Amino acid sequence: MRKILFSILFVAGCMIASAQQKFMLPNANPQVKDTEHEIEQYGGISILGVVNPSVEVYLPEASKANGCAVILCPGGGLRALSWTSDVIEMAKLLNENGYAAIGLKYHLNSGTMQMPKGMKMPPMVDVTGFANFKDADCNPAHFPQGDSILALAANDANAAMRLVREHAAEWKINKVGYLGFSAGGGVAFAATNIAKPEEMPDFICTNFGPALCPVKVPNPAPPLLIMSRVDHPNVAAGLVSLFMEWKKAGGNAESHLYGDGKGPYQLMPQNGTTTTEAWSQQFLLWLKAKDFCDSKK
Repeated sequence: MRKILFSILFVAGCMIASAQQKFMLPNANPQVKDTEHEIEQYGGISILGVVNPSVEVYLPEASKANGCAVILCPGGGLRALSWTSDVIEMAKLLNENGYAAIGLKYHLNSGTMQMPKGMKMPPMVDVTGFANFKDADCNPAHFPQGDSILALAANDANAAMRLVREHAAEWKINKVGYLGFSAGGGVAFAATNIAKPEEMPDFICTNFGPALCPVKVPNPAPPLLIMSRVDHPNVAAGLVSLFMEWKKAGGNAESHLYGDGKGPYQLMPQNGTTTTEAWSQQFLLWLKAKDFCDSKK
């Protein structure tokens, strides 16, 4: 039965969106045994055991292309990548609206969902305690293995940014930024911390994804969009702290802290039962309002 369900999910994922191209990133090491594999999780496919990072490219129809690309950094606690919800389904929405989507498979901690050895549960901080997070670092449970994997993932994200810009003329892309889900948001901020000029994103959107290391706001800072549930322990406080750091540095930042719904937010039915269901449309509106895409498309 599990094999049948897996096959159904796989076929459904392919019907939703399929990548036109796949590229291995420079951090890939062919000498390392490939442990990447898929599991059924949360009604979709998650990817575990990534040691050879790569990207999958989803391009819109030429008649819809608006010149903007979004690098999708999926969530999963640095132990998995929620691929169906954070990449395949999101790529379909982006393509329908003229955006190129780049799914990033970054380095992960292990090949299982078990908490890595040495990792401790952080204290729970509500949104009013945002000042507890120095430099917007929402990761009070640092441990060597976790910090090492975050650094590798950050390098993967920067490599993906370089790749997109190298193919900008071919893919007709003028602007490119990040949309990070949960831990993927932390990867995006870690990447921005160490980004060279050619790796700096044009924008960052984080969906339930606070920084997982001390933040160094770039100068100039790329526009930032934050989305989260206000009562999510640590995450909401970390994102408020991040917003404050961005504003103190003179950056353009916008924050949506929703009072209802569960998170991280995946694409939701538009039935008017929660305010959170509109997050994806607000993200698209933000991209358009900030002139990251050709407004005529």
